Amino acid sequence: MQQKKTAILLATISALGATAWAVASEEIRNTQNEQQAVAVTIYNENLALVKDQRKVKLEQGLNALALRDVSAQIRPETALLRSISYSGSLTTLEQNFDFDLLTPQKLLEKYVGKTVGIIKTNPVTGEEKTENATVLSANNGVVLKIGNRIETGIPGRIVYDDVPENLRDRPTLVTQLNNNKPGEHTIELSYLTGGLSWKADYVAELSPKENSIDLSGWVTLTNTSGASYQNARLQLVAGDVNRAQPEMHRNLHRSKQEVGFDSVASASMAEESLLEYHLYSLNRPTTIAENQTKQVALLSASNVPARKELVLQGSNYYYASSYGDLGQKMKVSVFVEFDNKESAKLGMPIPKGVMRMYKKDNQGNAQFIGEDNIDHTPKNEKVRLKLGEAFDVTADKKQTDFKTLPRPSKGNHTYESAYEIVLKNAKKEAVTVMVKEPIPAEWKILNESHPSTKATSNTALWTVTIPAEGKTTLNYRVQVKY
Repeated sequence: MQQKKTAILLATISALGATAWAVASEEIRNTQNEQQAVAVTIYNENLALVKDQRKVKLEQGLNALALRDVSAQIRPETALLRSISYSGSLTTLEQNFDFDLLTPQKLLEKYVGKTVGIIKTNPVTGEEKTENATVLSANNGVVLKIGNRIETGIPGRIVYDDVPENLRDRPTLVTQLNNNKPGEHTIELSYLTGGLSWKADYVAELSPKENSIDLSGWVTLTNTSGASYQNARLQLVAGDVNRAQPEMHRNLHRSKQEVGFDSVASASMAEESLLEYHLYSLNRPTTIAENQTKQVALLSASNVPARKELVLQGSNYYYASSYGDLGQKMKVSVFVEFDNKESAKLGMPIPKGVMRMYKKDNQGNAQFIGEDNIDHTPKNEKVRLKLGEAFDVTADKKQTDFKTLPRPSKGNHTYESAYEIVLKNAKKEAVTVMVKEPIPAEWKILNESHPSTKATSNTALWTVTIPAEGKTTLNYRVQVKY
């Protein structure tokens, strides 16, 4: 008897549920035309947070709301829908993300096992004839059953009765809602999505005296998310935000949860701290169109003090053995560095990106002289760029002496070696070269032709001036104990 009562109760609940969902079965379609505002926050690694506000009229009780024009790369498990007009009035019971979009091929696939019309045109008379056909397969082509025969390929135009409900012309998030405040709502849908990314690019012009730069920074936005964001409030997060890695790849054909180029000049972006990251906000709305690359201004500064350095970088392998000649016409690297300080007319945290350097020639034309990647650079840190290798400044290096010293009772290996570095300058003005030698183990300079400094525990540094169209020889002897 108890089992019979339970069965009747379950049947009643099921019937009531079916009736309730039937009430909500008429879908409320909401498009981008009802959008009131949209905010997009883009992170470094192909991730963005979208907050989409729209007007919608909802009935009391159950509503089936279809939100069109969401991102095609939405992460539906992150979607959150709320009413701004009436806080707490909406309860999301179910949501489905439909991104199986309407195309001729998709439409054909949905009609496998169903009947379509085939319209054939007589090539002589132009008369059209319609036949019914059953779609047997749409995989790598089409297989049709027309009457008692099987045909492959499409013999004419295909006519369909209707578009299946699970095909959408735009990415759509379908939600089943329970609403206790009938009438017009302003709702906000927030979600994480892929397909939106940004990167910073910088252009610097080196002054004629090579002691300052003019710097401008641009943010390049790329939108391949499958949606457009009209007049969006744009914010960018610089920093390495941790993201949980999925345990397995999921099938995204239908996700269900229960419960061009555009360059725009602009004022610099406002910056603020956000936890351990930095947030950059554009001070005006901007449209991020689908399949578009857009540039907005990030920063601008003039006459930033800068320093050019010529560096000859050595190696540590030749301090423990006899090598003789170590290289002829060795390249001297060219670096430019500047300070990210307010006193240097900067002082704003600089996002990582590529910095390209230019310098004007004698005719006043800006010429490209090199580029380098820079990392996220906090306030009061240095930015250092390697531009390339010097053409007119070279070095010849050789080991002039090497000997192994007697081993003490403790068994340490001790070596003594001497070196000659001839620095040559073909320019019409004197230059200064920094010679950096990484020396391993425990070491000391025994004698040297130019004074050195111990830059780090394993680096000796010489600053050597070379006269115009001349050369300077650096000699030093070092003892190394392993």
